[in-house]
Amino acid sequence: MPIEPPPSVWTFGDPATYDEAEDLVAIGADLEPGTLLAAYRRGLFPMPSGSRGDPMYWFCPVRRGVLPLDGLRVSRSLRRSAREYEIRVDTAFEEVVDACADPARDSGWIDPDIRAAYVRLHHLGWAHSVEAWHGERLAGGLYGVAIGGLFAGESMFHHERDASKVALLGLVDLWSEGDPTDRLIDVQWATPHLVTLGVVEVPRIDYLQVLARALAVQTAVAFAHPGMP
Repeated sequence: MPIEPPPSVWTFGDPATYDEAEDLVAIGADLEPGTLLAAYRRGLFPMPSGSRGDPMYWFCPVRRGVLPLDGLRVSRSLRRSAREYEIRVDTAFEEVVDACADPARDSGWIDPDIRAAYVRLHHLGWAHSVEAWHGERLAGGLYGVAIGGLFAGESMFHHERDASKVALLGLVDLWSEGDPTDRLIDVQWATPHLVTLGVVEVPRIDYLQVLARALAVQTAVAFAHPGMP
């Protein structure tokens, strides 16, 4: 079971009272494990402002991107690609984060503070990676935060064709095991690329209701017992 850290000294208020037209809902606080978990439990997630040393930004999108467990669009070519990779959980968490944080990538946002914060969450059992391996090569993957039935995806990468999509397919398969009722995969925003994979937008008020139900159910077994294939 994950280890519950000391509670945060910060409060994010009532999400129902946030500005109905603004995704950015808070500035400041810290990236301690207790703060991060409190944020996710209220529907928020952090992103750097873009300038090192500036206060952290916290978002709760007006239109939230979610991936229904039965909504992932899997083409025949993706199914074929999936047979080329092995899915693993939490065998290379830091390598996945580092690949996602590669400064050569467009729109890179993962800075050293974010990296350190999620590595701490990983060591406490809350942050996880889903990895697509091609033999002994890490070909692609994603990472995020699992709290109960919530998987809050943070970033994904690929070094080989379709590897990030295969990792997403692996996440959906693993998150659907057992009783998946009320489990949720949150992807923050529905980007055009993610929409092609089946991600949909839901209003903030609806997301918060779905989130409350997700937090009340059990996590998938592969994330309760990391390292399982």
